[in-house]
Amino acid sequence: MALRRIPALTPDSLKKVSRGKLETIVRMCGPFVEERLSALETGADMFRRQRAFADRLHGPLRTAWLAVRDLPHLGEAGAARVLLFASPHSVIPVDAAMTRLAVRLGLVEPTDNLTRLSRNVRRAIGRALPADASTRRQAALYLTHHAHSTCVEVGPHCGICPIAAACPFSSARQSGGAALSRDPTLP
Repeated sequence: MALRRIPALTPDSLKKVSRGKLETIVRMCGPFVEERLSALETGADMFRRQRAFADRLHGPLRTAWLAVRDLPHLGEAGAARVLLFASPHSVIPVDAAMTRLAVRLGLVEPTDNLTRLSRNVRRAIGRALPADASTRRQAALYLTHHAHSTCVEVGPHCGICPIAAACPFSSARQSGGAALSRDPTLP
């Protein structure tokens, strides 16, 4: 809201705002002020250099993926979120929590190769969801929230989980945990 009052919502107008004024606004967002300022300035600079960013985002998936990877401070899951919510591409974002959820639900087998595991999770969830982008966006939000809030790494809340009846992990946990002597989702 503070940026709107300046107004500094375009990369060009953001460049004209003094560093002190930007710092004051960024402080309202919480800690890590220097990191946030750096990300904001780097992102604005990237948008100034790449005027066709929106066109690239709406182009073929490979072109869109490469465009998003140019954004600062985004990992693979963050880049996939940008593609899911800001482009016509319905790429499922996969982070550690989503991977843990997919393994516990039995959608994928755990493997030590994180790249392969991430790809397998994306494919398994993609096969389970309808192809339309709106449904995939809603499902990605729900699954991410569920993985971060209910199906947490240590001490998952299986007792309140709405999908516990279909979850092999929850079933094994309730039946005594013999299958959980080594939780494949934990290091």
